Amino acid sequence: MLVTGGTGGLGALVARRLVERHGVRDLVLVSRRGPAAVGVSDLVADLEEVGARVRVLACDVTDRNALAEVVASAGPLAGVVHAAGVLDDGVVGSLTPERVDVVLGPKADAAWFLHELTSGMPLRFFVLFSSLAGVVGNAGQGNYAAANAFLDGLAVHRREAGLPAVSVAWGLWDVESGMTGGLDVARLSRAGVAPLRVEEGLGLFDGVLDGDAEPVVIGARWDAAGLRTRAEGGDLPGVLRGLVRLPRRTQGKGAAAGLVARLAELSRDEALRSLTDSVRDHVAAVLAHGDPDQVDVDQAFNQLGFDSLTAVELRNRLNADTGLRLPATLVFDHPTVHLLSAYLAEVLVPAPPTAEETLRTALERVDDLLASANGEARSMRDRLTAILQGALTKLGGAVQNDVGGVMEKIDSASDEEIFALIDNDL
Repeated sequence: MLVTGGTGGLGALVARRLVERHGVRDLVLVSRRGPAAVGVSDLVADLEEVGARVRVLACDVTDRNALAEVVASAGPLAGVVHAAGVLDDGVVGSLTPERVDVVLGPKADAAWFLHELTSGMPLRFFVLFSSLAGVVGNAGQGNYAAANAFLDGLAVHRREAGLPAVSVAWGLWDVESGMTGGLDVARLSRAGVAPLRVEEGLGLFDGVLDGDAEPVVIGARWDAAGLRTRAEGGDLPGVLRGLVRLPRRTQGKGAAAGLVARLAELSRDEALRSLTDSVRDHVAAVLAHGDPDQVDVDQAFNQLGFDSLTAVELRNRLNADTGLRLPATLVFDHPTVHLLSAYLAEVLVPAPPTAEETLRTALERVDDLLASANGEARSMRDRLTAILQGALTKLGGAVQNDVGGVMEKIDSASDEEIFALIDNDL
């Protein structure tokens, strides 16, 4: 039996399970550090105590030749568990070819090499440790999602070729490892993913080996509150929508429309205060602060602890809250809660038009009416003359003294000249 990533957190758990629950007696555990990995001696001692023969080998699984030597030295294999992997999270714009390669190599390349190198062996199982990121996505894990989607596709390919394969798209395990130690557990919880207890995860692993599973299965626990929040904000992936029931009024853009309607009933100062409170609440949630009052509305986001991933999460929350399509650079363009709230207020609660803007808009509408009046243009112009005469009278004596001249110009002017006169003389 060959286990890649066999000395890491999940790999070690799986190795023990294979021996204790599934009766495996010959194990080859492969990892980049091999015998030098932390905790290896204890792991080997525990496995040997229950009668297993264990070899721990250092191997870069992205090196096909090195991996071929490991497979050849292991002799006939009964099965493979590919649990190796590396994380290098970042928003898509930061994913250089090198950052993509470093993640795809241990996952996708190594899986393909194992597929080729064992194709002639009578394997009982070929288990690929994939990730939920490849099924529903995860912020900042474009490279990791692609690598795991490849594993899922490989499992389907092997099944169609008559070869054993199951790809398990795992959620978060409640276990420390070189990979999970770098994950933002609070962010995953807000995304609706709860940690799998060890016994739950191992029970699902047992089911994969003992049953007739589909080529791709999901092994995850869900955080109901996180799923509901995402559903209310319209941010829940379609594949997960059946897990949450919501009243019809809270779905879609209803919440955003409600916010805009509430703001419209407030003065501009009140609307700004309301938006500031809302933005501060979202910032506190993204940064996992229990009390929004801990957030200084005049402190720069980068000083509050924001990075590219939390910036995108805040943008997504505000998109759902407001119904806007805000840019990914939002917190850099408006770098404090106060400035960001002021920007949102300008967009959602625009200032009322000035008297000049109102007059100009009205005159433009009159211009459109005159243009389409055809035979009634003379009659409409007469009514316009009366309205303008009344308006000029209200403006005061200085203007009123020149009414006759204005009226004379209007009487003999074309429609275009009338509005030029209004623009220039008034």
